Formats: sequence, structure tokens, C-alpha cells
Amino acid sequence: MRVSPIQFDRNTGAMSGANAWERGIGYALTAGSKVGALISHRGYNDCANLLKKLLPERDINIHLNPDAVFSFPYGDGYWSKLLNLSFKYEDELELLLLDSRDVNYTLIDCGANYGYWSVLVSSPRFGAHKAIAIEPSSENFPRLAHNATINGGRFETINAAIGERSGTARLSGTKHEAFSIAGDTNAGGEEVRVIALDDLIDNGHVAAQGKYLVKLDVEGVEIEAMKGGTRLLQTDTMVICEEHGNDPTHAVSRYILEHTPMQAIVHDPATDRFEALTDLTMLDRIKVASHVGYNVFATASAFWQQRIFGMNSGNARRAMTQ
Repeated sequence: MRVSPIQFDRNTGAMSGANAWERGIGYALTAGSKVGALISHRGYNDCANLLKKLLPERDINIHLNPDAVFSFPYGDGYWSKLLNLSFKYEDELELLLLDSRDVNYTLIDCGANYGYWSVLVSSPRFGAHKAIAIEPSSENFPRLAHNATINGGRFETINAAIGERSGTARLSGTKHEAFSIAGDTNAGGEEVRVIALDDLIDNGHVAAQGKYLVKLDVEGVEIEAMKGGTRLLQTDTMVICEEHGNDPTHAVSRYILEHTPMQAIVHDPATDRFEALTDLTMLDRIKVASHVGYNVFATASAFWQQRIFGMNSGNARRAMTQ
């Protein structure tokens, strides 16, 4: 018999359906996140996963807003930071999505994991946008599909990896948030289907013309993914891709600047502003933690450039509280 999930409201901090032991672990996970925030949560995931071994297998449903529920295994090291109400997951991306709630765009959520961004973007608070969540892992995909189901089936799910061209690849890794097809093809793992971004046009998932936000959280194949989306990236599209903190060469941003017509944009935490990335040395200052990823926004669209720089007025930050 499936045990009903714990419920947690991120707006109020209320937890229901948990026993005393589970509540105690919840307090520890929350306190750990508050302390860990001082050092970019270094070591938090591992500590949380150790605590998880003390818990029975059970899901928790996080109510991100009144119309967005995000489910994951209770105690999961990567997602349990959401128990800390002061924690913001990719704060600068949330700013963009809230500011764009009046824009008629589609989110293409590549490497969606359990579907956090698809759950949010498809909710009324964020504009009830169309979202396509793409995840290759046979371990992660059922949880992604479950999150689509408990949110009324309001976003589409595709079980595939994103690459330069369609085919197959080996997916490997030990952490659900870091599975990748970029590793050694002989390193075990599972064989997964690969599609290119432009296949979404050919297969009728998206129109050849439109406004798109493409979230590329594809663990080392960001460049290949962009190469496979030539036609899509020529329309009103903005890509949000990861610059990993442990890459001193800034390979993803370097590729964008040197090999694409797109303008690269980063959020500078020192000024809380979105700035054009013209000199890669700016990333030396921004990428302060080697164990985390940093979002780089890239677009050739005048619409999206105007939109993202327009947020520097401060209106976007105020919109987060509305």
C-alpha cells in the first residue's frame, strides 16, 4: 500500500501528515540549509542523503504556490533545500519567469529532472504557459510524469536526452540531478534515446516560429544541444544554460560568444543586475563556488534582450512579492 505523501507549504512553512520523527528530520534539513547557504550549500546534499537513510521511503509534496505541487522523495539531498523558506532555487531565473508571465512563450525544459520549472511555469502565478519537460533517465522520468499528473497533466513530458542529433547514447552518473550522456560510453549506465532541439519542430511539438525559453540543464552537452537547435534558436528564443563552477575555461559561454550570433547575458549578484557578457573574465568573479552551476542567458532575439535588460529597473524584483 502506497503511503500518502507529506505535505509542505512553502508560503507558510506548514507541514502536515508527518510523524514526530519525520518532523525532526525536517527541522534538521531546514537548519542545515540555512547554515549551508553561507557556503553555497557545500556538502549539504551528502549530509541530507545520509539523514534520508533514517527515514522510511515516503514522498513529500511541496506546495510551491497555491497551484503548483512538486513531489520528490522525502529527505532527498538535492531538493530538500526547499524546506528552507528563505532558499531561492535559481533566483535569477525565477525573476525572468515571473517578469515574463504576460508573454506568450513555451518553456522547453531540457534535463528536467523531476520537473520543478515545468510545474512552476505552467501554474497560473507564472502565466500558465505551455511547457515541455524532457528527461532521459528511466529513474527520474516516472517522477517527472508523476509531477505532471498531480498538476492536472498541464505540461508535456518526453523521455529522451538532448543532443546534437537524434540517436542513442549512454546515460550514466550516481546522482539523479547529475546524470549525463557526456561521460565514458563504457562506464555503464543505461542506453537512452537522444533528440535534437530542432526535432521538436519536425515532430510537431513546437511551431517553427514562436517565443521560446529553452532551459538547458544537460550536464556537459550544452554546446551539442545548441548545435542541434539551429532553426529553433533563430526564432524568438532565449537559452538558459549552465556554466559549471569547476570549468575555468568557461567553455559554454566561450562557445556562445565565438560561434553563435547570440548575445550572452549573466546576472551579476554584486549589483543584482543582468549584464551583457562581453568579457569572460567577468565569470571569474561571478563563479565563486566550484561545485555549483551558474546560469548564462543567450539570445539573438531583440524581444528577449529588451525583456531581460528591462528587468534592471527593479520592477521584476517587486513582482516576486505579488
